[in-house]
Amino acid sequence: MKEIRETDKLLNGIKRIHMIGIGGSGMCPLAEILNEKGFIVSGSDKVETEKTDYLKGLGITVYCGQSAENIKDAELVAFSAAVPEDNVERLEAKRLGIPEMERSVLLGAITRKYNNVIGVCGTHGKTTVTSMITQILLLNKMEPTAVIGGKLPISGSSSVVGKSETLVCESCEFVNSFLEFSPDISVLLNIDNDHLDFFGTMDNLMLSFGKFVSLSNTAYINGDDERCKKATENLNVKKITFGIEKTNDFYADNIEKGKYGYSFDVFKRGEKIGHLDMHIPGKHNILNGLVSFAVCLNEGVSPQGIADAVYKFSGAGRRFEIYGNFGGITVVDDYAHHPTEIKATLSGAKSLNYNKVITVFQPYTYSRVALLKEGMIDALKIADKVFLTPIVASREVNTYGVSSEDIAEKIENAEVVADYEELTEKMIAYAAEGDIIITMGAGDIYKVAQKISEKLK
Repeated sequence: MKEIRETDKLLNGIKRIHMIGIGGSGMCPLAEILNEKGFIVSGSDKVETEKTDYLKGLGITVYCGQSAENIKDAELVAFSAAVPEDNVERLEAKRLGIPEMERSVLLGAITRKYNNVIGVCGTHGKTTVTSMITQILLLNKMEPTAVIGGKLPISGSSSVVGKSETLVCESCEFVNSFLEFSPDISVLLNIDNDHLDFFGTMDNLMLSFGKFVSLSNTAYINGDDERCKKATENLNVKKITFGIEKTNDFYADNIEKGKYGYSFDVFKRGEKIGHLDMHIPGKHNILNGLVSFAVCLNEGVSPQGIADAVYKFSGAGRRFEIYGNFGGITVVDDYAHHPTEIKATLSGAKSLNYNKVITVFQPYTYSRVALLKEGMIDALKIADKVFLTPIVASREVNTYGVSSEDIAEKIENAEVVADYEELTEKMIAYAAEGDIIITMGAGDIYKVAQKISEKLK
């Protein structure tokens, strides 16, 4: 039986929950799960989007714009981390004495309503692995519920609501939010230098991942990643390692590059137990496929059932998401915003034998650019042509004195373009048959991929 936290009690005995920022990637799946669980859910967001339209279709009341009037019937107000204390709806909640709950705390409370929670963490690959595990379980009729940071194409949503006790949960380390969760099984993919504006040092970051893993009973650990091994070396949990090295419990061997991705044999402690054909490019996805296999095998799915589901997996939303091929030009959007991710995305595209790789990168937050600028420059040099947009501030002030021009000036054939219409025209003009255009970043750069696709059609 999982230990009930004090905040969990806020969900007991209430029916009406209002969610500020309900259309966000973190809030939208929670709204769907709570709605399915019988709560009366309402929410608000600044603009109408595909996600808010989807939630309306489920019968959820969604207000476009935020006002005090929106929360009049609520018994609990949930908000995402991006919503400030002086938000008009939060102020009204305080005035009326309505309890508030931050999104990660709410998700933590939800994890304690399931008996088999699989928490996927790591600097890179969380969305892909959460999606892949979910797809494998779904297609093998295991009835999972899932909270994913991107859209799963076969469900058309960033969440899945099933009838089993299994919850697959993408678990983000930023501001230690994943420490609110209660995983039974943890998956640690990798540890890289991100969010150091919050953690301060790599040691603090590794300590946080170690704390998350320690919350679980069983942990799948990347045995090829020295930081993962060090962060978990003294933990009292059952550890299952995965990687390329044959010293791991699960390892990939006989790796071959195919037209759409890598294929490889899966070994468990020296014995071949299966084979995977990946339909997502990039060498990094070998480990993503491998650990998904390991987790689902131990969840009771057959090796062939796993292989069939992985063969049909074409990626999660905004993870090398192919918009289409228009007149011989392929258009792709990707969430990559860290140098390791940028390198993986562009290297994956290069491996697919396009004539030219043309990319636009939207840097996200001044602190990240200040810390990782040189890595961004080295990674972007893989492309044949690079466009950049100005840095997305998010909630930061540019006390670092950095700009996108600092990146562009170190890359041959790179330029900064602020206006999306102008950027769309320039990228189309530069591209020719046989080329690939990739939009990359954690902000709204996907809108350029949409514009390019519409014009090329």
